[in-house]
Amino acid sequence: MLKYETQKFVVEELSNITMPEMKGNEGRFEYTINEVKINELNLTYADLAFQPGLGLLFEVQNSSIALSFQRRILYWFFYDTGAINASAEGVNIHTVLHMTKDELGRLKISNITCDASIGKMKMKFTGTLGRVYDFLATFLTTGMRFLLNQQICPAMNHAGLVLINSLLETIPVRTEVDKYVGIDYSLLSDPVVTSRSLDMDFRGMFFELENENNTLVNYAVNPIVREYDRMVYLGLSEYFFDSGLYSYYKAGIFQMNIANERMPKDLEMLLRTTYFGTIMMMNPALVEYPISLRLELNSAPKTTIKTSGATVAVTAIATVMVLPPGTAPVQLSSMTMVRSCLLMLKAFLMFGILSVYQNPLTMLQISIVPIINNWTKRGVSIPLADGLDFIEEVVEYHNGYLIIGANLHFSKGLREMIERKIQADPENAI
Repeated sequence: MLKYETQKFVVEELSNITMPEMKGNEGRFEYTINEVKINELNLTYADLAFQPGLGLLFEVQNSSIALSFQRRILYWFFYDTGAINASAEGVNIHTVLHMTKDELGRLKISNITCDASIGKMKMKFTGTLGRVYDFLATFLTTGMRFLLNQQICPAMNHAGLVLINSLLETIPVRTEVDKYVGIDYSLLSDPVVTSRSLDMDFRGMFFELENENNTLVNYAVNPIVREYDRMVYLGLSEYFFDSGLYSYYKAGIFQMNIANERMPKDLEMLLRTTYFGTIMMMNPALVEYPISLRLELNSAPKTTIKTSGATVAVTAIATVMVLPPGTAPVQLSSMTMVRSCLLMLKAFLMFGILSVYQNPLTMLQISIVPIINNWTKRGVSIPLADGLDFIEEVVEYHNGYLIIGANLHFSKGLREMIERKIQADPENAI
């Protein structure tokens, strides 16, 4: 699919080639050639492949180009104008796109190695003196072949270094997730190209917007991708999830006071049932007064990923109080609560969703767990160009990380994607 989109894009770029006007004389002929137009490209063989240690190889072999241009020729006292149809055959293009990361950690094409050649060129004259001009064709085809060959690699360079890079530059590598945290997608090193893959090592780190330098140290196991059945594989370590939970913890999201109208009926019933005896022993008059619950995590939640699935461990301090009107709250209990919850990844990739499944009703389950759900269910968008989507996703769990595999789908052509990105002002891009 990527090969097809690349081939179509290259055809469009080569079709836009412009050539300078040719003027000269040969014997009794004076000629001017202009308005060169490429009418058709027939890529007999085109291939897109990985070039180990270098980048992406795009190769065209034994193809042809049909073109036309206008002539003005003076022969003795005869002045003639008209169109010339020509064809370039045996067109070979060998292009390697060298992939690196820029200073901000974006993927970019740093250089293009291009070699192009045209085997032969044919011309057919029309008009009154068409046959007379046949001997001039050899001279003109030599010059036209040289000029056309000189334009192919500059067109390929412009396509990669200008157009495709302009698309890559609009993809954010550091962006806000919400008003509390952001995420860093930057590359840690240059891509590694093997005979079967383009491997990129992303940072995959969340950070608190109010204190971007206070980030979690990464001690997690690095994901290892061994599969090749899908077009794309994304490896997420425990650090990816832990840095997100840590950032929300530092932002103060995992603490709350639940009282009055914010108190769910099922939670209020649980608290009254649990502490009914304590209230009666302290002061039976307190039974009818509102109950409040203060929950605060004393450490950031910790994720554990194993082949059996993923869990997140939560430790919170719960303080239960009665709220008599007009007097100070009366503390009923303060305890440390520990809970381990199952994390299930719904692999939409473009908008991954984390859901924390609730077990039997507990104070932690109906308070802190919904908070985690609320801040993870929206997912985090993978930075893709508009018009490119993931489909046919599959998830595999390993010890310390998980792998998400997917195929690519182009809902727009590569040229349309580039034009839309150039015209639009990129949001949240650095």
